Amino acid sequence: MVRTESLKIEGMTCSACVRAVERAVGKVPGVQSVLVNYATEKAQVVFEPGDVRLSDIKAAVDKAGYKALTEELTGDGDAHQKQKEKEARILWIKLGISTFFSLPLLYIAMGGMLGLPLPNIFKPMDYPLNYALLQVILLLPIVGAGYRFYVVGFKSIFKLSPNMDSLIALGTSAAVLWSFYCTIAIYLGEFHLVNELYFETAGVIITLILLGKSLEAVTKGRTSQSIKKLMGLTPKTATILDKGVEREIDIADVEVGDTIIVRPGEKFPVDGEVIQGFSSVDESMLTGESMPVDKKPGDKVYGASLNKNGSLSFLAKKVGKDTALAQIIKLVEEAQGSKAPIAALADIVSGYFVPIVFVIAVLAGLGWMISGQSLVFSLTIFIAILVIACPCALGLATPTAIMVGTGKGAEYGVLIKSGAALETAHRVNTIVFDKTGTLTQGKPEVTDLIPVGGESADTLLLLAASAEGGSEHPLGEALIRKAQAQGMVLKSVEKFEALPGHGILAHMEGGLLRIGNKKFLVDSGMDIKDPKGLLFLSSEADRLAGEGKTPLFVAWKDGLLGLIAVADVVKPSSARAIAALHKMGIQVGMITGDSRLTAQAIAAQVGIDLVLAEVLPQDKAAEVKRLQGEGRKVAMVGDGINDAPALVQADIGIAIGTGTDVAMESADIVLMSGDLLDVPTALNLSKRTIRNIKQNLFWAFGYNVLGIPIAAGVLYLFGGPLLNPIFAAAAMSLSSVSVLLNALRLKRFKPSI
Repeated sequence: MVRTESLKIEGMTCSACVRAVERAVGKVPGVQSVLVNYATEKAQVVFEPGDVRLSDIKAAVDKAGYKALTEELTGDGDAHQKQKEKEARILWIKLGISTFFSLPLLYIAMGGMLGLPLPNIFKPMDYPLNYALLQVILLLPIVGAGYRFYVVGFKSIFKLSPNMDSLIALGTSAAVLWSFYCTIAIYLGEFHLVNELYFETAGVIITLILLGKSLEAVTKGRTSQSIKKLMGLTPKTATILDKGVEREIDIADVEVGDTIIVRPGEKFPVDGEVIQGFSSVDESMLTGESMPVDKKPGDKVYGASLNKNGSLSFLAKKVGKDTALAQIIKLVEEAQGSKAPIAALADIVSGYFVPIVFVIAVLAGLGWMISGQSLVFSLTIFIAILVIACPCALGLATPTAIMVGTGKGAEYGVLIKSGAALETAHRVNTIVFDKTGTLTQGKPEVTDLIPVGGESADTLLLLAASAEGGSEHPLGEALIRKAQAQGMVLKSVEKFEALPGHGILAHMEGGLLRIGNKKFLVDSGMDIKDPKGLLFLSSEADRLAGEGKTPLFVAWKDGLLGLIAVADVVKPSSARAIAALHKMGIQVGMITGDSRLTAQAIAAQVGIDLVLAEVLPQDKAAEVKRLQGEGRKVAMVGDGINDAPALVQADIGIAIGTGTDVAMESADIVLMSGDLLDVPTALNLSKRTIRNIKQNLFWAFGYNVLGIPIAAGVLYLFGGPLLNPIFAAAAMSLSSVSVLLNALRLKRFKPSI
């Protein structure tokens, strides 16, 4: 059986590293696919356990120059967060050390050239060796702070998979080695080389790269805030009832079957079922809906939701990783670790980008030397190209936007399972809704009571509901719910007989009650003594059927009692959601097994364009495929087991979170609240995220397209300035941070409705 494993990858510094890891793992026999995400620093590996061991995959990552850890070893929640905070703290400490020594280094180097005040003993013209040695002393702690660039960078070069660290290591090493050569030459008496020292260039470049990495760590942390919020929702303890005594225990110790007490203002620790008490519960963390939900014995409750006003006792049904919140966190993490197809281009380019930059840097440096420029001039060109061309921004452009987009969706109860789904959703031009439970409530309700023969509506309802007491048919259950809601006490039935597809016969209080269609009344042997009443009810039945309702004729003893209409009523938000989709230029269809007349009546109520009626459950997927054959990008919205094949067949499957687990597992997007207004929200979020990714890629590519020629001296050819490597380093660091900040703009996204 195929196995999917999530690995934490340590040591990646840019998207060239992503390509290197994917290439190394992809070559391992038995590995079917591997996706590495630079922003989350995770790899999703799909492999055949019989053909390859997980240890072999880790070994391949190690051989490529990186380290792989299983998710269990890295920890999650607080432990993982503390690890990231520790890494960020270390970066800031290194930046502090580097800055502390690079500022005086820059002052001394620039002071020598600009005539700034310096102690006599360090003046370059008077004491050139002291001047050079002081710069060496100031540089060494900076190189120590940035030692990782050299360790990782040169290791990657030796493994023939150079990355961003390789560019920095080679560029600054060239500056340092040249400067050391000049220092030795000064010691030997060639004092004119005092103006060709490059120590400050190397020192300031390392400091600026560390600054960029530190800012990157902060902004990366902000992109995953939605996950941190979700993880922080669950309370740390639970109050259980143990042998009649209340006891507070750690949430990790809660077991299925425990009785848990939750008081007003407290959060539910795990998922379960209410066994005692009445209250209203805020489930906005799960559904995005702000209105509290009333809870009574028998109702489900979910971990991390907030108990508002009454004490509740409930039975723990799902704990730990099985709770609804844990599943949501898992879905969001998987989506954030996935790749959108648009990311493939950036990864491919980044994989070849670094070697190409090496070639450009060498050729440009040699070209300027051949043209007659000095070695120092050519070295400046070489270093500037290596430093400015870092592909970090390319690697961050897509995953950071996906992280923020999927996290923002989760905040509003829209779970987008993958980057591919996020990208495809914005191209949808046709949406097909299942009718029952999706457009409608999925639970029939009594809509009309039309008594005849002088009887009251209450009598009609009471007798009909009493007769249905032994029925399990949804229409019968609707009658019973209506009667109970009005406080009616049902009469006892002596004998009950159901004729599927026709109606029921019930003997009660010395008489026979019939409920069914008109044909059933006649076929059951009833002598209808009120033809005018039957004619009136028949016309009313036709009218009700035209409104998408199911009419039920009711007869008591030998006389007509009246007509009851039952319908699966449309959700309040359905019409608004479809109107919003129409505004977006999307054609909306409905698929149902109901008769065309009923389907068209529902479609007219909500404004649907395309009606696919009398479709058998097994044929729903075929109908979706037929629409795709017409060149449409189709999204299917459903909630039932019978919708699962169609959800899979559609370009985007959207499941209602209040539906079945099978439907939710088959879908690409899950709407936790069941509110159809979340459908346009999901599509709008997709559009905004893809627009953000395109902006990021444009600036990342554009930065390199403009930066490399400038670093190569194109402006200098036409009388312009030469790019100092220090400014190249600053520009490179800012490019990555700007891409991250642009992605963070998605955090301002709000549903338009």
